[in-house]
Amino acid sequence: MARPKSRSYRPFSPWLLLALGVIVIDQLTKNLALRSLAHGERVPVIPGWFDITLVFNPGAAFSLLANAGGWQRNFLIGMGLVAACVLIWLLRQHGSQRLFSTGLALILGGALGNVVDRIFLGQVVDFLLLYHRGWYWPAFNVADAAITVGATLLIVDELRRVRSSR
Repeated sequence: MARPKSRSYRPFSPWLLLALGVIVIDQLTKNLALRSLAHGERVPVIPGWFDITLVFNPGAAFSLLANAGGWQRNFLIGMGLVAACVLIWLLRQHGSQRLFSTGLALILGGALGNVVDRIFLGQVVDFLLLYHRGWYWPAFNVADAAITVGATLLIVDELRRVRSSR
């Protein structure tokens, strides 16, 4: 007798593979930065706009809580794992919604990519630096970029949903 298919099982797997892909690419690029650069070293890629550099962030986004004395590591690991559980649950519930699930999977992969750093290094490795003249965006990594793209996709999905309901 064939096993009955759950309505959410089938569309769930590709999203986990996408999240895993983000984690793998994130960890590979961070490892490359760690092996190739000294802390604080900058290598221009597009002079005046984009450098590769190696910095560490013991805090959250934009170095929030970076100087909190150490307690933030376990707190941020815990928050990342709770967020991952919620994202996995949402993916199981909404796996057939492509844009929404793509956004969730990118956020999941990014969140777990940074959790891996916090667990094994105690801080997050950042190596991408955007700047122009006196303006600098805080250094970030592939996981951060995936989270940003994922959040943007969630916003686009919601705007499309609202628009189509009119």
